[in-house]
Amino acid sequence: MIVDEFPWLTAIFLLPLVASMFIPLLPDKDGKLVRWYALGVGFADFLLMCYTFWSHYDASSADFQLAEKYTWLPQLGLSWAVSVDGISFPLVLLAGFVTTLSMFAAWQVNLKPRLFYFLMLVLYAAQIGVFIAQDLLLFFIMWEIELVPVYLLVSIWGGPKRRYAATKFLLYTAAASIFILVAGLAMALHGDNMTFDIVELGAKNYPLGLELLLYAGLLIAFGVKLAIFPLHTWLPDAHGEASAPVSMILAGVLLKMGGYGLIRLNLDLLADAHIYFAPVLAALGVINIIYGALNSFAQTHMKRRLAYSSVSHMGFVLLGIASFTDVGVSGAMLQMLSHGLIASVLFFLAGVTYDRTHTMAMDSLGGIGQAMPKVFALFTAGAMASLALPGMSGFVSELQVFVGVTTSDIYNPTFCTVMVFLAAVGVILTPIYLLSMLRQVFYGTGSDLSCDINNAALENQEDEGTVCFGTDCLLPTEAVYSDARPREVFIAACFLVLIIGVGVYPKIATQMYDVKTVAVNTHVRQSYIQIAQENPHIFAKQLFAPQIAESDLAVVGIIK
Repeated sequence: MIVDEFPWLTAIFLLPLVASMFIPLLPDKDGKLVRWYALGVGFADFLLMCYTFWSHYDASSADFQLAEKYTWLPQLGLSWAVSVDGISFPLVLLAGFVTTLSMFAAWQVNLKPRLFYFLMLVLYAAQIGVFIAQDLLLFFIMWEIELVPVYLLVSIWGGPKRRYAATKFLLYTAAASIFILVAGLAMALHGDNMTFDIVELGAKNYPLGLELLLYAGLLIAFGVKLAIFPLHTWLPDAHGEASAPVSMILAGVLLKMGGYGLIRLNLDLLADAHIYFAPVLAALGVINIIYGALNSFAQTHMKRRLAYSSVSHMGFVLLGIASFTDVGVSGAMLQMLSHGLIASVLFFLAGVTYDRTHTMAMDSLGGIGQAMPKVFALFTAGAMASLALPGMSGFVSELQVFVGVTTSDIYNPTFCTVMVFLAAVGVILTPIYLLSMLRQVFYGTGSDLSCDINNAALENQEDEGTVCFGTDCLLPTEAVYSDARPREVFIAACFLVLIIGVGVYPKIATQMYDVKTVAVNTHVRQSYIQIAQENPHIFAKQLFAPQIAESDLAVVGIIK
Protein backbone atom coordinates (compact mmCIF):
# COMPACT_ATOMS: atom_id res chain seq x y z
CA MET A 1 0.00 0.00 0.00
CA ILE A 2 1.08 3.58 -0.68
CA VAL A 3 0.38 4.52 2.94
CA ASP A 4 2.82 1.88 4.19
CA GLU A 5 5.54 2.98 1.74
CA PHE A 6 5.15 6.67 2.49
CA PRO A 7 8.35 8.22 4.02
CA TRP A 8 6.71 9.24 7.28
CA LEU A 9 9.84 10.20 9.20
CA THR A 10 11.21 12.26 6.35
CA ALA A 11 7.88 14.08 6.14
CA ILE A 12 7.92 14.77 9.89
CA PHE A 13 11.42 16.23 9.55
CA LEU A 14 10.81 18.23 6.38
CA LEU A 15 7.46 19.78 7.28
CA PRO A 16 8.79 22.40 9.76
CA LEU A 17 12.03 22.87 7.79
CA VAL A 18 10.33 23.53 4.45
CA ALA A 19 7.59 25.59 6.09
CA SER A 20 10.21 27.87 7.65
CA MET A 21 11.39 28.86 4.17
CA PHE A 22 8.03 30.46 3.39
CA ILE A 23 8.04 32.77 6.41
CA PRO A 24 9.87 35.62 4.57
CA LEU A 25 7.16 35.49 1.88
CA LEU A 26 4.21 35.92 4.23
CA PRO A 27 2.40 39.28 3.81
CA ASP A 28 2.61 40.20 7.47
CA LYS A 29 3.43 43.56 9.04
CA ASP A 30 2.79 43.16 12.77
CA GLY A 31 3.83 39.50 13.18
CA LYS A 32 0.34 38.10 13.89
CA LEU A 33 0.15 36.01 10.74
CA VAL A 34 3.65 34.65 11.31
CA ARG A 35 2.69 33.52 14.81
CA TRP A 36 -0.38 31.65 13.62
CA TYR A 37 1.54 30.18 10.69
CA ALA A 38 4.39 28.84 12.86
CA LEU A 39 2.01 27.52 15.50
CA GLY A 40 -0.09 25.82 12.84
CA VAL A 41 2.98 24.17 11.31
CA GLY A 42 4.19 22.97 14.71
CA PHE A 43 0.79 21.60 15.65
CA ALA A 44 0.34 19.91 12.27
CA ASP A 45 3.74 18.23 12.58
CA PHE A 46 2.92 17.03 16.08
CA LEU A 47 -0.37 15.57 14.85
CA LEU A 48 1.55 13.87 12.02
CA MET A 49 3.90 12.33 14.61
CA CYS A 50 0.99 11.05 16.67
CA TYR A 51 -0.73 9.53 13.64
CA THR A 52 2.47 7.95 12.34
CA PHE A 53 3.47 6.30 15.59
CA TRP A 54 -0.09 5.25 16.44
CA SER A 55 -0.72 3.66 13.04
CA HIS A 56 2.68 2.42 11.90
CA TYR A 57 4.78 1.74 15.00
CA ASP A 58 4.77 -1.53 16.94
CA ALA A 59 5.73 -0.91 20.57
CA SER A 60 6.13 -4.64 21.19
CA SER A 61 9.20 -4.78 18.94
CA ALA A 62 12.69 -3.65 19.96
CA ASP A 63 13.85 -3.28 16.36
CA PHE A 64 14.23 -0.07 14.38
CA GLN A 65 11.01 0.73 12.54
CA LEU A 66 9.76 3.10 9.83
CA ALA A 67 13.25 2.83 8.36
CA GLU A 68 14.13 4.90 5.31
CA LYS A 69 17.48 4.96 3.58
CA TYR A 70 18.55 6.98 0.56
CA THR A 71 22.07 7.44 -0.74
CA TRP A 72 23.14 11.03 -0.18
CA LEU A 73 26.92 11.39 -0.61
CA PRO A 74 28.25 7.97 -1.58
CA GLN A 75 31.83 9.27 -1.71
CA LEU A 76 31.66 9.91 2.04
CA GLY A 77 29.46 6.95 2.81
CA LEU A 78 26.72 9.36 3.93
CA SER A 79 23.11 8.30 3.55
CA TRP A 80 19.81 9.80 4.56
CA ALA A 81 19.06 6.93 6.93
CA VAL A 82 16.31 7.51 9.48
CA SER A 83 14.32 5.22 11.74
CA VAL A 84 12.88 5.09 15.24
CA ASP A 85 12.74 2.62 18.10
CA GLY A 86 11.57 2.69 21.70
CA ILE A 87 14.36 5.03 22.75
CA SER A 88 13.89 7.63 20.04
CA PHE A 89 10.21 7.89 19.21
CA PRO A 90 9.07 9.03 22.71
CA LEU A 91 11.70 11.78 22.51
CA VAL A 92 10.47 12.78 19.04
CA LEU A 93 7.00 13.22 20.55
CA LEU A 94 8.47 15.18 23.46
CA ALA A 95 10.33 17.49 21.06
CA GLY A 96 7.21 18.14 19.00
CA PHE A 97 5.04 18.73 22.07
CA VAL A 98 7.44 21.06 23.89
CA THR A 99 8.49 23.04 20.81
CA THR A 100 4.91 23.60 19.65
CA LEU A 101 3.87 24.88 23.07
CA SER A 102 7.00 27.02 23.31
CA MET A 103 5.99 28.76 20.08
CA PHE A 104 2.57 29.36 21.60
CA ALA A 105 4.30 30.70 24.71
CA ALA A 106 6.21 33.18 22.53
CA TRP A 107 2.99 34.85 21.43
CA GLN A 108 4.11 38.30 22.65
CA VAL A 109 7.43 38.36 20.79
CA ASN A 110 7.42 41.55 18.71
CA LEU A 111 11.15 41.91 17.98
CA LYS A 112 11.88 40.48 14.52
CA PRO A 113 9.03 37.95 14.68
CA ARG A 114 9.79 36.54 11.23
CA LEU A 115 13.34 35.64 12.19
CA PHE A 116 12.25 34.32 15.59
CA TYR A 117 9.68 31.86 14.24
CA PHE A 118 11.93 30.92 11.33
CA LEU A 119 14.61 29.87 13.81
CA MET A 120 12.06 28.06 15.97
CA LEU A 121 10.89 25.94 13.03
CA VAL A 122 14.47 25.16 11.96
CA LEU A 123 15.23 24.14 15.55
CA TYR A 124 12.07 22.02 15.53
CA ALA A 125 13.32 20.08 12.50
CA ALA A 126 16.90 19.75 13.79
CA GLN A 127 15.74 18.26 17.08
CA ILE A 128 13.69 15.65 15.25
CA GLY A 129 16.65 14.96 12.98
CA VAL A 130 18.87 14.15 15.96
CA PHE A 131 16.42 11.59 17.32
CA ILE A 132 15.56 9.85 14.05
CA ALA A 133 19.04 9.71 12.47
CA GLN A 134 20.27 6.15 11.98
CA ASP A 135 23.44 7.30 10.24
CA LEU A 136 26.04 8.54 12.72
CA LEU A 137 27.37 11.22 10.35
CA LEU A 138 23.80 12.42 9.78
CA PHE A 139 23.36 12.44 13.55
CA PHE A 140 26.40 14.72 13.88
CA ILE A 141 25.13 17.07 11.15
CA MET A 142 21.75 17.42 12.86
CA TRP A 143 23.51 17.92 16.19
CA GLU A 144 25.48 20.82 14.69
CA ILE A 145 22.52 22.39 12.88
CA GLU A 146 20.61 22.55 16.15
CA LEU A 147 23.31 24.77 17.70
CA VAL A 148 22.84 27.66 15.27
CA PRO A 149 19.19 28.57 15.97
CA VAL A 150 19.70 28.19 19.72
CA TYR A 151 22.69 30.52 19.62
CA LEU A 152 20.73 33.15 17.69
CA LEU A 153 17.60 32.77 19.80
CA VAL A 154 19.59 33.41 22.98
CA SER A 155 21.85 36.15 21.60
CA ILE A 156 19.03 38.21 20.01
CA TRP A 157 16.04 37.67 22.32
CA GLY A 158 17.87 37.12 25.60
CA GLY A 159 18.68 39.23 28.65
CA PRO A 160 21.40 41.82 29.30
CA LYS A 161 24.22 39.23 29.16
CA ARG A 162 22.71 37.31 26.27
CA ARG A 163 25.74 37.45 23.98
CA TYR A 164 28.04 36.08 26.67
CA ALA A 165 25.60 33.27 27.49
CA ALA A 166 25.00 32.43 23.83
CA THR A 167 28.71 32.40 23.01
CA LYS A 168 29.46 30.20 26.02
CA PHE A 169 26.74 27.78 24.98
CA LEU A 170 28.09 27.63 21.43
CA LEU A 171 31.73 27.16 22.48
CA TYR A 172 30.93 24.41 24.98
CA THR A 173 28.59 22.42 22.77
CA ALA A 174 30.43 22.94 19.48
CA ALA A 175 33.79 22.00 20.98
CA ALA A 176 32.31 18.93 22.65
CA SER A 177 30.55 17.81 19.47
CA ILE A 178 33.94 17.37 17.80
CA PHE A 179 34.24 14.18 19.87
CA ILE A 180 31.11 12.85 18.15
CA LEU A 181 32.69 13.39 14.74
CA VAL A 182 36.03 11.87 15.73
CA ALA A 183 34.38 8.87 17.40
CA GLY A 184 32.07 8.39 14.43
CA LEU A 185 34.97 8.41 11.98
CA ALA A 186 36.93 5.99 14.14
CA MET A 187 34.03 3.55 14.31
CA ALA A 188 33.23 3.91 10.61
CA LEU A 189 36.82 3.28 9.48
CA HIS A 190 37.39 0.35 11.84
CA GLY A 191 37.20 -3.05 10.20
CA ASP A 192 36.85 -4.04 6.58
CA ASN A 193 33.77 -2.02 5.65
CA MET A 194 33.36 1.72 6.06
CA THR A 195 29.89 2.58 7.30
CA PHE A 196 28.15 5.16 9.46
CA ASP A 197 24.99 3.09 9.87
CA ILE A 198 24.36 2.75 13.61
CA VAL A 199 23.11 -0.83 13.33
CA GLU A 200 26.19 -1.90 11.37
CA LEU A 201 28.47 -0.01 13.75
CA GLY A 202 26.95 -1.92 16.63
CA ALA A 203 27.79 -5.21 14.93
CA LYS A 204 31.51 -4.41 14.71
CA ASN A 205 34.02 -5.74 17.22
CA TYR A 206 36.23 -2.98 18.58
CA PRO A 207 39.40 -3.56 20.59
CA LEU A 208 38.76 -2.77 24.24
CA GLY A 209 41.33 0.03 24.30
CA LEU A 210 39.70 1.74 21.32
CA GLU A 211 36.25 1.22 22.75
CA LEU A 212 37.25 2.83 26.03
CA LEU A 213 38.60 5.88 24.18
CA LEU A 214 35.45 6.12 22.07
CA TYR A 215 33.28 5.89 25.17
CA ALA A 216 35.27 8.59 26.97
CA GLY A 217 35.03 10.95 24.00
CA LEU A 218 31.29 10.46 23.58
CA LEU A 219 30.80 10.84 27.32
CA ILE A 220 32.37 14.30 27.09
CA ALA A 221 30.24 15.24 24.09
CA PHE A 222 26.98 14.07 25.59
CA GLY A 223 28.01 15.12 29.08
CA VAL A 224 28.14 18.76 28.02
CA LYS A 225 24.63 18.52 26.59
CA LEU A 226 23.31 16.64 29.61
CA ALA A 227 25.01 19.19 31.90
CA ILE A 228 27.16 16.68 33.78
CA PHE A 229 29.46 18.19 36.40
CA PRO A 230 31.90 19.83 35.66
CA LEU A 231 30.76 20.37 32.05
CA HIS A 232 27.53 22.08 33.08
CA THR A 233 28.49 25.74 33.55
CA TRP A 234 26.98 26.90 30.25
CA LEU A 235 23.50 25.86 31.39
CA PRO A 236 22.79 28.38 34.21
CA ASP A 237 24.09 31.23 32.05
CA ALA A 238 22.02 30.19 29.05
CA HIS A 239 18.85 29.76 31.10
CA GLY A 240 19.46 32.97 33.00
CA GLU A 241 19.59 35.03 29.79
CA ALA A 242 17.32 33.11 27.41
CA SER A 243 13.68 34.06 26.99
CA ALA A 244 11.14 31.70 28.56
CA PRO A 245 10.16 29.91 25.30
CA VAL A 246 13.81 29.20 24.51
CA SER A 247 14.42 28.00 28.08
CA MET A 248 11.51 25.62 27.65
CA ILE A 249 13.28 24.00 24.69
CA LEU A 250 16.70 24.06 26.36
CA ALA A 251 15.44 22.23 29.43
CA GLY A 252 12.67 20.20 27.84
CA VAL A 253 14.46 18.84 24.76
CA LEU A 254 18.11 19.81 24.38
CA LEU A 255 19.27 18.29 27.67
CA LYS A 256 17.57 15.05 26.65
CA MET A 257 19.77 14.84 23.57
CA GLY A 258 22.68 14.12 25.89
CA GLY A 259 20.82 11.33 27.65
CA TYR A 260 19.64 9.93 24.33
CA GLY A 261 23.20 9.87 23.01
CA LEU A 262 24.46 8.05 26.09
CA ILE A 263 21.84 5.33 25.74
CA ARG A 264 21.99 5.06 21.95
CA LEU A 265 25.79 5.05 21.51
CA ASN A 266 27.58 4.59 24.83
CA LEU A 267 25.25 2.04 26.35
CA ASP A 268 24.09 0.14 23.29
CA LEU A 269 27.02 0.36 20.84
CA LEU A 270 29.91 0.39 23.34
CA ALA A 271 28.60 -2.08 25.89
CA ASP A 272 32.02 -3.51 26.82
CA ALA A 273 33.38 -0.08 27.68
CA HIS A 274 30.21 0.70 29.63
CA ILE A 275 31.06 -2.11 32.03
CA TYR A 276 34.15 -0.19 33.06
CA PHE A 277 32.63 3.29 32.96
CA ALA A 278 29.34 2.51 34.72
CA PRO A 279 30.67 3.16 38.27
CA VAL A 280 32.02 6.51 37.03
CA LEU A 281 28.60 7.41 35.62
CA ALA A 282 26.93 6.46 38.89
CA ALA A 283 29.36 8.63 40.87
CA LEU A 284 28.87 11.55 38.46
CA GLY A 285 25.13 11.11 38.78
CA VAL A 286 25.28 11.44 42.55
CA ILE A 287 27.56 14.47 42.26
CA ASN A 288 25.09 16.07 39.86
CA ILE A 289 22.18 15.43 42.22
CA ILE A 290 23.81 16.93 45.30
CA TYR A 291 25.86 19.64 43.60
CA GLY A 292 22.89 20.89 41.59
CA ALA A 293 20.63 20.93 44.64
CA LEU A 294 23.15 22.77 46.82
CA ASN A 295 23.85 25.35 44.13
CA SER A 296 20.15 26.00 43.74
CA PHE A 297 20.09 27.30 47.32
CA ALA A 298 22.64 29.97 46.45
CA GLN A 299 20.65 31.37 43.52
CA THR A 300 18.49 34.45 43.93
CA HIS A 301 17.72 34.51 40.19
CA MET A 302 14.60 32.41 39.61
CA LYS A 303 15.63 30.84 36.32
CA ARG A 304 19.17 30.12 37.50
CA ARG A 305 17.68 28.27 40.46
CA LEU A 306 15.56 26.21 38.08
CA ALA A 307 18.62 25.64 35.87
CA TYR A 308 20.62 24.13 38.72
CA SER A 309 17.55 22.08 39.57
CA SER A 310 17.80 20.60 36.05
CA VAL A 311 21.46 19.78 36.69
CA SER A 312 20.38 17.92 39.80
CA HIS A 313 17.59 15.99 38.09
CA MET A 314 19.83 14.89 35.23
CA GLY A 315 21.88 13.02 37.83
CA PHE A 316 19.07 10.48 38.08
CA VAL A 317 19.40 9.81 34.34
CA LEU A 318 23.07 8.93 34.86
CA LEU A 319 22.25 6.70 37.83
CA GLY A 320 19.62 4.82 35.87
CA ILE A 321 21.90 4.32 32.87
CA ALA A 322 24.63 2.96 35.18
CA SER A 323 22.36 0.60 37.14
CA PHE A 324 22.64 -2.57 34.98
CA THR A 325 18.94 -3.24 35.66
CA ASP A 326 15.87 -3.12 33.45
CA VAL A 327 13.96 -0.96 35.90
CA GLY A 328 16.89 1.44 36.28
CA VAL A 329 17.34 2.04 32.54
CA SER A 330 13.58 2.39 32.20
CA GLY A 331 13.68 4.94 35.04
CA ALA A 332 16.34 6.92 33.19
CA MET A 333 14.11 7.12 30.12
CA LEU A 334 11.09 8.11 32.19
CA GLN A 335 13.16 10.72 34.03
CA MET A 336 14.08 12.32 30.71
CA LEU A 337 10.46 12.44 29.57
CA SER A 338 9.19 13.56 32.96
CA HIS A 339 11.80 16.26 33.42
CA GLY A 340 11.17 17.48 29.89
CA LEU A 341 7.56 18.22 30.84
CA ILE A 342 8.21 19.52 34.35
CA ALA A 343 11.12 21.80 33.50
CA SER A 344 9.24 23.21 30.50
CA VAL A 345 6.22 24.24 32.56
CA LEU A 346 8.38 25.72 35.33
CA PHE A 347 10.44 27.84 32.94
CA PHE A 348 7.26 28.90 31.17
CA LEU A 349 5.68 30.03 34.44
CA ALA A 350 8.89 31.81 35.41
CA GLY A 351 8.50 33.73 32.15
CA VAL A 352 4.87 34.49 32.94
CA THR A 353 5.93 35.88 36.31
CA TYR A 354 8.64 37.98 34.67
CA ASP A 355 6.14 39.44 32.22
CA ARG A 356 4.25 40.87 35.21
CA THR A 357 7.08 41.83 37.53
CA HIS A 358 9.92 42.63 35.11
CA THR A 359 12.42 40.91 37.39
CA MET A 360 13.83 37.44 38.02
CA ALA A 361 15.39 38.50 41.32
CA MET A 362 13.48 36.62 44.00
CA ASP A 363 14.68 39.12 46.61
CA SER A 364 12.61 41.78 44.83
CA LEU A 365 9.47 39.67 44.84
CA GLY A 366 7.20 38.33 47.53
CA GLY A 367 3.55 38.46 48.41
CA ILE A 368 2.27 38.14 44.85
CA GLY A 369 0.38 34.91 45.49
CA GLN A 370 -2.77 36.78 46.48
CA ALA A 371 -2.56 39.11 43.49
CA MET A 372 -1.80 36.30 40.98
CA PRO A 373 -3.65 33.23 42.30
CA LYS A 374 -3.73 31.31 39.00
CA VAL A 375 0.00 31.72 38.42
CA PHE A 376 0.61 30.77 42.04
CA ALA A 377 -1.50 27.60 41.73
CA LEU A 378 0.12 26.52 38.47
CA PHE A 379 3.64 27.27 39.72
CA THR A 380 2.96 25.31 42.91
CA ALA A 381 1.72 22.31 40.91
CA GLY A 382 4.86 22.39 38.75
CA ALA A 383 7.09 22.64 41.82
CA MET A 384 5.31 19.70 43.45
CA ALA A 385 5.99 17.63 40.34
CA SER A 386 9.67 18.64 40.36
CA LEU A 387 10.12 17.63 44.00
CA ALA A 388 8.70 14.19 43.14
CA LEU A 389 5.35 14.38 44.89
CA PRO A 390 3.56 10.99 44.70
CA GLY A 391 0.97 11.02 41.97
CA MET A 392 3.19 12.98 39.59
CA SER A 393 5.64 11.73 36.97
CA GLY A 394 8.77 12.84 38.84
CA PHE A 395 7.99 10.48 41.71
CA VAL A 396 7.65 7.42 39.47
CA SER A 397 10.84 8.08 37.49
CA GLU A 398 13.02 8.73 40.54
CA LEU A 399 11.54 5.74 42.36
CA GLN A 400 12.41 3.50 39.41
CA VAL A 401 16.00 4.72 39.46
CA PHE A 402 16.28 4.12 43.20
CA VAL A 403 14.86 0.60 42.86
CA GLY A 404 17.14 -0.09 39.90
CA VAL A 405 20.30 0.88 41.78
CA THR A 406 19.21 -0.82 45.01
CA THR A 407 18.39 -4.14 43.33
CA SER A 408 21.44 -4.22 41.07
CA ASP A 409 23.16 -7.60 41.45
CA ILE A 410 26.39 -6.43 39.83
CA TYR A 411 27.59 -3.66 42.10
CA ASN A 412 29.19 -4.14 45.47
CA PRO A 413 26.42 -3.79 48.13
CA THR A 414 28.41 -1.07 49.87
CA PHE A 415 28.60 0.88 46.63
CA CYS A 416 24.84 0.59 46.12
CA THR A 417 24.18 1.73 49.69
CA VAL A 418 26.43 4.78 49.37
CA MET A 419 24.96 5.78 46.00
CA VAL A 420 21.36 5.43 47.18
CA PHE A 421 22.04 7.29 50.41
CA LEU A 422 23.72 10.23 48.67
CA ALA A 423 21.01 10.39 46.00
CA ALA A 424 18.40 10.40 48.78
CA VAL A 425 20.13 13.44 50.28
CA GLY A 426 19.53 15.22 46.98
CA VAL A 427 15.88 14.17 47.04
CA ILE A 428 15.57 15.74 50.50
CA LEU A 429 17.22 18.96 49.35
CA THR A 430 14.95 19.35 46.31
CA PRO A 431 11.71 20.25 48.15
CA ILE A 432 13.64 22.62 50.39
CA TYR A 433 14.96 24.85 47.60
CA LEU A 434 11.75 24.63 45.56
CA LEU A 435 9.47 25.47 48.48
CA SER A 436 11.87 28.22 49.47
CA MET A 437 11.49 29.67 45.97
CA LEU A 438 7.71 29.55 46.22
CA ARG A 439 7.85 31.29 49.61
CA GLN A 440 10.14 34.04 48.37
CA VAL A 441 8.18 34.70 45.19
CA PHE A 442 4.59 34.24 46.28
CA TYR A 443 4.45 34.53 50.05
CA GLY A 444 6.90 37.30 50.80
CA THR A 445 9.98 37.72 52.96
CA GLY A 446 8.20 37.88 56.27
CA SER A 447 8.49 41.66 56.54
CA ASP A 448 5.46 43.88 57.00
CA LEU A 449 4.04 44.86 53.66
CA SER A 450 4.07 48.58 53.05
CA CYS A 451 0.83 48.53 51.08
CA ASP A 452 -2.29 46.41 50.79
CA ILE A 453 -2.01 43.74 48.09
CA ASN A 454 -5.74 43.36 47.66
CA ASN A 455 -6.30 47.08 47.16
CA ALA A 456 -3.34 47.30 44.81
CA ALA A 457 -4.66 44.39 42.80
CA LEU A 458 -8.10 45.98 42.52
CA GLU A 459 -6.61 49.24 41.39
CA ASN A 460 -4.48 47.41 38.88
CA GLN A 461 -7.44 45.85 37.16
CA GLU A 462 -8.45 49.32 36.02
CA ASP A 463 -5.35 51.37 35.42
CA GLU A 464 -2.45 48.90 35.55
CA GLY A 465 -0.94 50.90 38.36
CA THR A 466 1.55 49.82 40.98
CA VAL A 467 1.38 46.49 42.76
CA CYS A 468 2.87 45.57 46.10
CA PHE A 469 5.69 43.03 45.82
CA GLY A 470 7.30 42.22 49.16
CA THR A 471 8.03 45.52 50.86
CA ASP A 472 8.20 47.47 47.60
CA CYS A 473 4.97 48.83 46.14
CA LEU A 474 6.57 50.24 43.00
CA LEU A 475 7.04 48.54 39.68
CA PRO A 476 8.25 49.98 36.37
CA THR A 477 5.55 52.19 34.95
CA GLU A 478 5.37 50.07 31.81
CA ALA A 479 4.61 46.89 33.76
CA VAL A 480 1.33 45.21 32.84
CA TYR A 481 -0.16 43.49 35.83
CA SER A 482 -2.69 40.69 35.51
CA ASP A 483 -3.19 37.09 36.51
CA ALA A 484 -2.60 34.22 34.10
CA ARG A 485 -4.48 34.65 30.84
CA PRO A 486 -6.44 31.81 29.17
CA ARG A 487 -3.59 31.15 26.72
CA GLU A 488 -1.10 30.81 29.57
CA VAL A 489 -3.41 28.60 31.62
CA PHE A 490 -3.90 26.37 28.59
CA ILE A 491 -0.16 25.97 27.99
CA ALA A 492 0.56 25.14 31.62
CA ALA A 493 -2.42 22.78 31.79
CA CYS A 494 -1.19 20.83 28.75
CA PHE A 495 2.02 20.03 30.61
CA LEU A 496 0.41 19.39 33.99
CA VAL A 497 -2.21 17.01 32.60
CA LEU A 498 0.52 14.82 31.13
CA ILE A 499 2.64 15.08 34.29
CA ILE A 500 -0.25 13.93 36.47
CA GLY A 501 -1.38 11.34 33.92
CA VAL A 502 2.04 9.68 33.83
CA GLY A 503 2.29 9.93 37.61
CA VAL A 504 -1.04 8.17 38.12
CA TYR A 505 -0.66 5.67 35.28
CA PRO A 506 3.05 5.38 34.30
CA LYS A 507 2.30 2.79 31.63
CA ILE A 508 1.22 5.68 29.40
CA ALA A 509 4.93 6.37 28.95
CA THR A 510 6.71 3.15 29.85
CA GLN A 511 4.87 1.00 27.29
CA MET A 512 6.48 3.06 24.54
CA TYR A 513 10.04 2.06 25.38
CA ASP A 514 10.14 -0.82 27.90
CA VAL A 515 10.76 -3.51 25.29
CA LYS A 516 13.69 -1.56 23.90
CA THR A 517 15.28 -0.65 27.24
CA VAL A 518 15.08 -4.29 28.32
CA ALA A 519 16.81 -5.31 25.07
CA VAL A 520 19.55 -2.71 25.57
CA ASN A 521 20.16 -3.75 29.17
CA THR A 522 20.20 -7.43 28.15
CA HIS A 523 22.87 -6.62 25.59
CA VAL A 524 24.95 -4.81 28.23
CA ARG A 525 24.65 -7.70 30.66
CA GLN A 526 25.72 -10.15 27.96
CA SER A 527 28.87 -8.10 27.46
CA TYR A 528 29.36 -8.14 31.19
CA ILE A 529 29.06 -11.93 31.27
CA GLN A 530 31.66 -12.31 28.51
CA ILE A 531 34.12 -10.11 30.35
CA ALA A 532 33.42 -12.01 33.57
CA GLN A 533 34.11 -15.28 31.78
CA GLU A 534 37.58 -14.10 30.80
CA ASN A 535 38.43 -12.70 34.22
CA PRO A 536 35.78 -13.33 36.91
CA HIS A 537 37.61 -11.29 39.56
CA ILE A 538 38.47 -8.18 37.57
CA PHE A 539 35.71 -6.09 39.12
CA ALA A 540 35.58 -7.59 42.58
CA LYS A 541 38.98 -6.23 43.62
CA GLN A 542 37.71 -2.74 44.32
CA LEU A 543 35.06 -1.71 46.79
CA PHE A 544 33.28 0.71 44.51
CA ALA A 545 33.28 -1.31 41.30
CA PRO A 546 30.97 -3.97 39.81
CA GLN A 547 31.35 -7.48 41.07
CA ILE A 548 30.35 -10.68 39.33
CA ALA A 549 26.86 -11.97 40.09
CA GLU A 550 26.79 -15.73 40.71
CA SER A 551 23.65 -16.10 38.63
CA ASP A 552 25.45 -14.65 35.63
CA LEU A 553 28.60 -16.66 36.20
CA ALA A 554 26.51 -19.82 36.27
CA VAL A 555 25.20 -18.95 32.82
CA VAL A 556 28.68 -19.14 31.32
CA GLY A 557 29.74 -22.15 33.34
CA ILE A 558 32.20 -20.52 35.73
CA ILE A 559 30.19 -21.75 38.73
CA LYS A 560 28.99 -25.32 38.48
